[in-house]
Amino acid sequence: MSAPLLTVWYNTRCPVCDAGIRRQRWRLIETVKAGRIAFRDINVEPAALSAFGASLEDIRRRLHATDAEGRLLVGADVAIALWRMTPGESWLAALFGNAIALPLTRFAYDRFADLLYAWNRHKGRW
Repeated sequence: MSAPLLTVWYNTRCPVCDAGIRRQRWRLIETVKAGRIAFRDINVEPAALSAFGASLEDIRRRLHATDAEGRLLVGADVAIALWRMTPGESWLAALFGNAIALPLTRFAYDRFADLLYAWNRHKGRW
C-alpha cells in the first residue's frame, strides 16, 4: 500500500479535538479504509514530527498533517485539506481556503486553538 495522501496528527486527550476528528474519520470512512488518509494520535508517538521541528505541545495546540509529498501542514491548512477530501465539504475549503479568506481563517483558527489549548491545560488533560 502506498503512503496516505494525508496523515493527520491530533491530540486524543482534547475532547473537542477528538470529537472533531472522530466526525471527520466517520465522514471519510471509505478514504480511510482505502488508506488514502490516516489519523494518528500524537500522544502515542510524541516525537513523530520532530524532524519538522514540531514538538508534542505544538501538535497538542494545533492540528498537524503531512501530505503525500512529505510537506507539513499546520492548523487551518489541515482543516482545509480535510474539507477538500470530505464528501459534501469541499465548499468549506473553497470558502475558507481561498486567497482572500485564508489569512482570516488562519487567524481565527489560531485564536480558537490557543483558547482550547489553555482550557485543556487548565483541566489537566496532558
